Amino acid sequence: MNKPLILVVEDDKAVQKLITTTLETQSYQYHTAGTGKGSILEAVSRKPDIMILDLGLPDMNGIDVIKKVRTWSNMPIIVVSARSEDRDKIDALDAGADDYLTKPFSVDELLARLRVSLRRVRYDSEKLQRDATVFTNENMKIDYAAGCVWIDDEEIHLTPMEYKLLCLLAKNVGKVLTHNFILQEIWGSYSSDIPALRVFMATLRKKIEKDASQPKYIQTHIGVGYRMLRVGDDGKSG
Repeated sequence: MNKPLILVVEDDKAVQKLITTTLETQSYQYHTAGTGKGSILEAVSRKPDIMILDLGLPDMNGIDVIKKVRTWSNMPIIVVSARSEDRDKIDALDAGADDYLTKPFSVDELLARLRVSLRRVRYDSEKLQRDATVFTNENMKIDYAAGCVWIDDEEIHLTPMEYKLLCLLAKNVGKVLTHNFILQEIWGSYSSDIPALRVFMATLRKKIEKDASQPKYIQTHIGVGYRMLRVGDDGKSG
């Protein structure tokens, strides 16, 4: 694919400069916006591949930007914000953000998050995630049509709940899914039974991971939710 286009939405000129300079060193194309309204206009007109978004914008809350963009675009949105409370992260992710990076941040971490999101862009563009009948992730294979899962070419037997969880994570590979989102998607209505979700996730990990104490497929975001990593992406599971 061509060099990706990244929209940087940040009103702090120093932070904006840090991000754009970092993008320049990696030969990424980018445009900038310093307001929420400006970011929406740029997103509509430029059609960027990824948005890097600050939540504290002068004219509107970044959460509202996410919600508006999600009415017409599925592009990855990486929030970069000084807000570090779990509630802020959960609100942003529930609104439709794909990732959340807390200020101050290292440029290496920002680039790592970008690489993960760009892999998602590539897979989406080739329709390998949502349209394929078979999902593969290194030694894992899910045959959606047959309802079967293999690890290292050996079929593993999952309970219906474990299979639903695995498929939900696989169809959103690379994206952080909050506890509330998972509970609503799997149970069909709002549930607050996070302890039960943790139990199901633990049993699932025991079946798909060689070492459940050091998982490579399913990453935990403490207090927030879970994400399936495409093996080989940057990031640490745990």
